Amino acid sequence: MSSVPAFHGRRGPIAAAAVGLTLAGVLTLVVGLHGHAGPPAPPLSRVAATSVPVPTDAATDPPARPSPSTTAAPVPEPDLGPILPASLPVTLDIPSIGVHTTNLVPLSVGADGVLPPPTDYATAGYYTGGPTPGQLGAAVIAAHVDGKSGPAVFYRLGELTPGALVHVTRQDGTVATFTIDQVARYPKAQFPTQLVYGSATSRAEIRLITCGGAYDRTTGHYVDNVIAFGHLDP
Repeated sequence: MSSVPAFHGRRGPIAAAAVGLTLAGVLTLVVGLHGHAGPPAPPLSRVAATSVPVPTDAATDPPARPSPSTTAAPVPEPDLGPILPASLPVTLDIPSIGVHTTNLVPLSVGADGVLPPPTDYATAGYYTGGPTPGQLGAAVIAAHVDGKSGPAVFYRLGELTPGALVHVTRQDGTVATFTIDQVARYPKAQFPTQLVYGSATSRAEIRLITCGGAYDRTTGHYVDNVIAFGHLDP
């Protein structure tokens, strides 16, 4: 098992297998449902490799030594923004795409290194291996895009746009409100692990993940993932 889970999704034809999600790659939306063209999806993104500067053989001047009388300026404390104490999520509301689901369920990684989706298509689940919504770092919530009976919780996730609000009611009675920064989809083979799990080091953020893209009948999985990225409002 890898250090962080991946997310996969699968769905059979309308009258066949139900959608299955797993956090191993990002998801996308494409397969038609009840004769429709499928849920909206953002443009396909790819994880770009980061380049590392290569040192040259050219001689360089040594760094100047500070004067003994020079006093270093104090380093300002980083502004972490709002940070909430730990509290489990119980309700998820996304008004702009009509999402309202209660009784969020815990999701943990299985022996195969995959984060399974909720068994109930009408609810969402939260990743227990990360922070709860509102804590420092990136909280992860996943849900189905559709199932054999029709659209599921995150069927319209690809419609989210920057500025949309996500409300997570927590077990302690507080409501963590997040603003969406971007929505993207990625091939599962290029799941952006660092962006999803490791990029939120200075504030409280959220990641919403579901299935999408073309449905591969051979493997029984969608080929992409849809991910919405957001930050906690003051």
